[in-house]
Amino acid sequence: MPGKNFALRTTTQETAAIADARISDLAQRLAHQLREAPASSVTGDPAYPLTLLHVLDQLQQATERLQRQAATDAARAGAGYPQIGAACDMTRQGARRRWPGLFHHSNEKPTEQPTMTTPARPFDVLLVEDDIADAMLIEEALSERGTRNLVQVTDGVAALEHLRSPDAVRPDLIVLDLNMPRMNGHDLLKVLKSDTDLQAIPVVVLTTSTAPDDVTGAYTSHANAYVTKPVNLDAFEQAVQSIDAFYLDTATRPRP
Repeated sequence: MPGKNFALRTTTQETAAIADARISDLAQRLAHQLREAPASSVTGDPAYPLTLLHVLDQLQQATERLQRQAATDAARAGAGYPQIGAACDMTRQGARRRWPGLFHHSNEKPTEQPTMTTPARPFDVLLVEDDIADAMLIEEALSERGTRNLVQVTDGVAALEHLRSPDAVRPDLIVLDLNMPRMNGHDLLKVLKSDTDLQAIPVVVLTTSTAPDDVTGAYTSHANAYVTKPVNLDAFEQAVQSIDAFYLDTATRPRP
């Protein structure tokens, strides 16, 4: 199960000691085979340590391949990045950086929060966000929920240009920041909700502001939801995935 804990019979240090001993023994046996000479005849031979180094490098590459496969298998079985990271004594973010895209390996890929429906097509999301770091976090969080066609623009003017382009795909969801250059989120929201062609698209404000005037102003302009960006990275990802889960999985969307 995605949230199930697990326990090892040994500590991390004990496991490391056992692994080091086994790998050392295996590497030396392989090196002896490659050199086709017993250990006693290669003592002091500079070629032998180089052979051993070559073997260890190949073992490291094999281990990395096996780790990637094990992480993929764990994801298929329902584990999320928190459990995969814990197995390797690293954080959730560290596991994602080491093995990106674990939830893109098949049409039956699991997610950390399983989707409730299987869409006939990938969902389209318009992200109006000028902060590059936040945009990357949002994109990562959405990608774990399933296939998302994400278009990012950095201000309200660019968002309207995209939405009104005859070649643009109508988004299923708009995620909107408030503080942006040229046209900010408040002004864009007013335009969107007064435009008969665009007003039915769900708009979720995702911003750092907790100011009561910003919250009231957003809802007065008919934002569908107002979410404050959490400072904690895990909480930030959880907030984005909750938005995605509700508006793209649970809520009934208007027909194009």
